Order: sequence, then structure tokens, then C-alpha cells
Amino acid sequence: MSARRILTLAGRDTETFLQGLITNDIARLDDGLIYAALLTPQGKFIADFFLLRQDDAVLLDVAEPLADDLKKRLTMYKLRADVTIAESGLNLQRGTGAQPADAHADPRHPALGWRRYTTGQTQEDGTDWDAIRVAHCIPETGIELTPDTFILEMGFDLLNGVDFRKGCYVGQEVTARMRHKTELRKGLRRVRIEGSAPVGTPITAGEKAAGTLLTQSGDHALAYLRFDRATDAMAAADATLWPA
Repeated sequence: MSARRILTLAGRDTETFLQGLITNDIARLDDGLIYAALLTPQGKFIADFFLLRQDDAVLLDVAEPLADDLKKRLTMYKLRADVTIAESGLNLQRGTGAQPADAHADPRHPALGWRRYTTGQTQEDGTDWDAIRVAHCIPETGIELTPDTFILEMGFDLLNGVDFRKGCYVGQEVTARMRHKTELRKGLRRVRIEGSAPVGTPITAGEKAAGTLLTQSGDHALAYLRFDRATDAMAAADATLWPA
């Protein structure tokens, strides 16, 4: 399980502050855990995270490698807003078995089970998370989700991570235009694979660039593909790929 950092955002302006920044609607906190992202003004990925209301504060669950930069960006954006950002001291536990009473369903997909925030030790239950992600085409921070990512190409809308009816947020204009005015020509797809190759291996179709190989699990993998070239057998180093 990748390391996570759990931050606490508190203060009377916290939810209004987040609403103007994140891709999802902060009002969904009324229903429990929500999934969202922070984007650049150009609509590219900075960080994805989970948010959960806890008493008068909001917990923010983010991948450890992104935590320091996200904390700095949020501090920069808050200006004079009444918002404090601090370490929560909590750890993440997650699993796909029986859900503890104080855990929350992962909002991205039912197959991803539950997440629990506790002062206890970080734990996992032996779930093969990569197998689940590949089976359901779910991107992961630092592998499929990078600073070059447009989130709709990674299926963020299918993961309940974007609300197209909320007001403005950073990167909203580009995201909305991609949704309503263009047809995606590239994106994350599940492929069949024979052989293996490292994450980041270029994919070719004939002699033309067709995309990049990402997470592999068994005889399937995730790949970032050009749809017009991903129609038949492709190659990634010594591996052969086919549309799934």
C-alpha cells in the first residue's frame, strides 16, 4: 500500500475555501467520503485526495509524495481565509472485507472496499490493489496520474471525482471544455498483455507511437493510448498488447 498523509483543515471558511479549488462538490461531504483533485489553471493534475468531514474540521487523505507540495499550495491559496492546515496524526487502514463501523466506502468504485482513519497503525488486509485497479481501469497517483495528466483522460468522471454542475474551481474551464466540446482522442484503457515491460515503456502500433504502458497485473494492464492507433496488436518492448 502506498504511504498516505492525513491532514486536518479547520476554521469557519474551510468548506467554502475548498469548494473554490477542488474538482468535486464539497456538499457531498454530507454523504461521507468524497474523491477530488486539485488542478493547475491549465487543467492539469496536481494531486488527488479524499475528503471527510470530522466534527468541525475536514480530513484530507493524500499520497505521501504529494503531501508537502499540496500543503504549500493550499496555504498559498487561502490568503486571509479562516483556514488552518495541520497534520492530523491519523493513519489510514483499508480493506475489501467486512467494513468496520467507523470506516467509509471508497467512493471511486465498490471493488475498492473501505477506508478508515485511526490513531492505530497503518494496516492492509492483503488485497491485491493493482489487480483491482487494472480490472476496473482505476488510475493511481504517481503511475497513471502525473503532472502531464488531464483527469478526464484518466476517467476521473467515472470515479465520482468531478462534479460538472458545481461552480468554478481552478482548472474548471479546461475540464468543462474537454467534457462538452471535444471528443477525447487519448486516455486510459485496459489492455491484454503477453509478456511484461516496465511502467513507462512506450507502446507502438506498427512503427507509430500509440501510447505508454502503465500498471500490469497478470495478463492485463493499464495503458495510456491514442485511440486511433490502439485498434489491433501493439508492442511495448518485448511485450505484445491487444485492446481488451
